[in-house]
Amino acid sequence: MTTETYRNPILDADWSDPDVVRVGDDFYLTASSFGRAPGLPLLHSRDLVNWTLVGHALERLEPAEEFARPRHDCGVWAPSLRYHDERFWIFWGDPDQGIFQVNAPEIRGPWTRPHLLKAGKGLIDPCPLWDDETGEAYLVHAWAKSRSGIKNRLTGHRMHPDGTELLDEGKVIVDADRIPGWFTLEGPKLYRHDGWFWILAPAGGVETGWQGAFRSRGFFGPYEERIVLEQKDTDVNGPHQGGWVRTASGEDWFLHFQQRGAYGRVVHLQPMRWGGDGWPVLGENGAPVAVHKKPGLPPQPPAAPATDDDFPGGRYGRQWQWTANPGDGWATQHSGDGLRLTCVRSADAHDLRKLPNVLTQRLPGTPCTVEVELRLDSDEPGARAGLAVLGDAFGWIGLQRGADGTAHLVHRFAEAVADAERDAAHPRLAPGDRARLRIDIGAGARCRFSADVGDGFRPSGPVFAATPWRWVGALLGLVALAPAGQGHAGAGTFTQFRISAS
Repeated sequence: MTTETYRNPILDADWSDPDVVRVGDDFYLTASSFGRAPGLPLLHSRDLVNWTLVGHALERLEPAEEFARPRHDCGVWAPSLRYHDERFWIFWGDPDQGIFQVNAPEIRGPWTRPHLLKAGKGLIDPCPLWDDETGEAYLVHAWAKSRSGIKNRLTGHRMHPDGTELLDEGKVIVDADRIPGWFTLEGPKLYRHDGWFWILAPAGGVETGWQGAFRSRGFFGPYEERIVLEQKDTDVNGPHQGGWVRTASGEDWFLHFQQRGAYGRVVHLQPMRWGGDGWPVLGENGAPVAVHKKPGLPPQPPAAPATDDDFPGGRYGRQWQWTANPGDGWATQHSGDGLRLTCVRSADAHDLRKLPNVLTQRLPGTPCTVEVELRLDSDEPGARAGLAVLGDAFGWIGLQRGADGTAHLVHRFAEAVADAERDAAHPRLAPGDRARLRIDIGAGARCRFSADVGDGFRPSGPVFAATPWRWVGALLGLVALAPAGQGHAGAGTFTQFRISAS
């Protein structure tokens, strides 16, 4: 691969359900964040290939009390990002509450509080359109059968141009039950082009589906359809939902995701053109490309969302998210380097999946080694801290304070069906309160845990295969906790978090 080409995926981690917009010479992307906080990640690029994480649009999920505990597959689903009237707009569906909207004058904010545009169960994947020709505004959304009993159809509304309310009861504008062979139509993105209303939307399911295009002269239909991107003979299964963006020079590109098991939904960039019959052509004649010439944009230095962290002043970088809305005092700032996580007391200390105080970031999509230094600053019996791989099964390695005051290296795990963790290796005495923790992640997200407590790295336990949740890829996590009780239980201090390619 030369510097004139790029290789997919361009974001090789779980940036689920991406949508993209251009403002001037800058491109911005957001993605689903489900039940993690902060939510609605905001990424920036100048060339559509190299991306950096610049912030989040949603500081906390609402209602706050609902997201004070982990709801891993709920929350923010499939957002749409648009720029209109000199403001950035993000619309998303919470499958249990309805369609929300936030907006801001700059990508870094300040963002408004979430506004509930349409209440209801199963309302997902909303996308707005402001029609510059007529001044009208519209909204389209899909349905989650798990909440509403409805799927495979798209509903359209007229919307007030200020984005605060819908102006009608809504109408089904695409019923894919009437299209032979189509099922699970979802993720619509709405556009105007060449005198047509266009909806780009996937169907067929995230694992094995395809990307469709719909067009109509009027917003409310009738729409004709075509499959415009599918796996064919490539290894990109189910090329799924994403967004179309046009560069300042008129090049068209399409970003979409590919479901990759424990790695989640990685992001691909496809060339796009308009065929002689007026329909879009994605990829290489409708098949995903693996390598392609870069967009005709000014060259940019290699960049990717940050992973490493020295935690200066006790602050953690933008790449980290809690598994629920954060509580006061979970991470304390101080004058040195290192992340000081309070050993939060919990009756659920036996199950990391139930804890809101796990600080996470995305699992890289390629083989890598994850390392972090830990010091257990707690005299509380049962207090523990460590490095985890978290999904519907989990494993972690770290230090725990024994009843006799000594520190022990512990390595624990739980299968998806288990309701409590158990030892993955025999606990062993740690001569001090420090350990260097490591997870080597190989092909298939197979994780090998090891630790150094002063005598060099020694492997611990059998290989653990990381698993996703239903919609969310596996996560790397840092955690400090203690059994239920009274009083401050100390802290775990993490330094020199590093992810290196294997």
